[in-house]
This record gives sequence, C-alpha cells and structure tokens, in this order.
Amino acid sequence: MNQLDQLKQHTVVVADTGDFEAMRAYKPQDATTNPSLILAASQKAEYKPLVDKAVADHKGSALNGVKLADSIIDTILVNFGIEILKIVPGRVSTEVDARLSFDTASTIAKARHIIGLYEKNGIGRERILIKIASTWEGIKAAEVLQKEGINCNLTLLFSLAQAVACAEGGIKLISPFVGRILDWFKKSSGKDYSPAEDPGVKSVTEIFNYYKHFGHKTEVMGASFRNKGEITELCGCDLLTISPSLLGELQAASEPIIKKLDAAAAKSAKIERINCDEKSFRWMLNEDAMATEKTAEGIRNFAKDIVKLETQILAAV
Repeated sequence: MNQLDQLKQHTVVVADTGDFEAMRAYKPQDATTNPSLILAASQKAEYKPLVDKAVADHKGSALNGVKLADSIIDTILVNFGIEILKIVPGRVSTEVDARLSFDTASTIAKARHIIGLYEKNGIGRERILIKIASTWEGIKAAEVLQKEGINCNLTLLFSLAQAVACAEGGIKLISPFVGRILDWFKKSSGKDYSPAEDPGVKSVTEIFNYYKHFGHKTEVMGASFRNKGEITELCGCDLLTISPSLLGELQAASEPIIKKLDAAAAKSAKIERINCDEKSFRWMLNEDAMATEKTAEGIRNFAKDIVKLETQILAAV
C-alpha cells in the first residue's frame, strides 16, 4: 500500500488545488481553493470557459468598474467550486476576498452572497466551506455565519490563540499553515528542521491536542506543506490539504506511515486551558511575531492576487 492510501486510513485527504485533473487522479474527499490557485488556474486554456461564462453572464449588467469585476470574480469562484464538486464527494472551500479580513459585516455579506450563488445552482450549503482569514474580525464573522448554517474554514492560521478563538466561536474547520510557519523559522534561525522538529508540525500537533483534550468539535486541517515529511508527521490529524506534487510523492512512496496524532491520547494529556476574549487574543497574537507577520503577509498576498484577477476581468469586459 502506498503512503497516500495509508494516510487515508487515518486522515481525510483534501486536494489543495484548482486543477480538476489532479483531483481526479488522487481522489481526495474534499478540495480547497484560494485566490492564488484560482488566479493560476484561470490563466490556463482548459479553464477559460469557466471565466468566459462568468463574464458572459454579466453582459448587460448595471454594474461597472470594480463592482462589476467583483461580481464576476464571485461567479468565477463559484463556477470553479461547482465543477470541483462534480469530482470530489465531499466539500469545497471558497474564499472571501482577503481585503475584507478586518471587516466583519462585509465578510458576512460576502459569505451569504457566495452561498446564495451556490444555492441558485442547486448546491446545498453542507457541501461548502467559506474560507475566511483568522483575524479577530474574521472569526467574529464566522461565528455569525455558523449560526446560520454556513460552515466556515478559518484560514491563514498560525497560532494557538487563533485556533482557540475559532473553537470557542463554534467554527466548523480551521486550516493551520504548516509550511509557512517553517518558512518563518528557517529564515529567522538560519537552520533546517527535521520533520519531527518542524515548528509548523509542532504547532498543528499542539492545536490538535488542545482541541481533543477539551472536547472542541472544530476540525483541524493542516495546510501549506513544504515537504512530504511534514505530512507524514501529522498522520492522524482530522484532515490534511495537500498540493498535487506532494500527493504524487505520497502515492509514489511505500514506506510505512505511523499514526502520530491521537485524539484518545490527547484526552489524558496535561494541557492548560486558554482564555481567549478579544483583549487576550490580540495580546497573544501580538506577542507571537511569527503569527503576526505571516497572517498579515498572507492577507496581503491573497489580496494582490484578487487585484490581479480583477485587472484580468476588467480587460475582458
């Protein structure tokens, strides 16, 4: 049995891509997308019809300029999501515009709009996860959405403080970013880390154990991997979202994988509960230079790719 099949015995495998063929090849349960992945996919000839359809659907619209581009982008995101759901049996994650990361009300409105577009196409909300950045404002927006039956995936998550706030808000799923944590520590320390000592792996393990120890229902989905070792070290995590290249490496390898994360073991661990109201959240995040910097950087970069997609759309209409 190859490592991908072994991993699937203990962890739900999710494809981190906008590439439909990769999803067909590796047969993940769910799929995640983000603005960068959609931007890259939208520039490939095979996905041009999805973009063209979104533009055509807006011909004659009373909207113009940025508002028109914004509406077309929402349609493109949903068009990709609909096609993905024809391939994967589970859920797809669709991301809210990163420029709304500090605007609770606008994030809620955008999420409702995206869900509405899916529902108009006959897709039930149980198959959608709305991706929102793990800012305080994003977490508060997700709390409201969860109460309306709109499940959320809190992304750009780099710290236990963010994870605890999500769990206490009843969020469906979080995506802690393993590889970006490693990037920061490698740059900061100037040294390499083995998979077992990888700071990103340790962060997700800490979050997983905290959730299972205190009985939080929020699902943990490790994301943003830099190497296969990070993935195998997190075998047993609720979910792992993996790029096609690393899915290929797992499929090509046959060494045994050991389940490293165990909910039952976490129950008996000695773990201190964290208070996470707004003041303590902001202070803990401020004290964590890595989490502060990587969250901000991630928001900036996703926002840049949304702007690039807007520019591409405005040139086409």
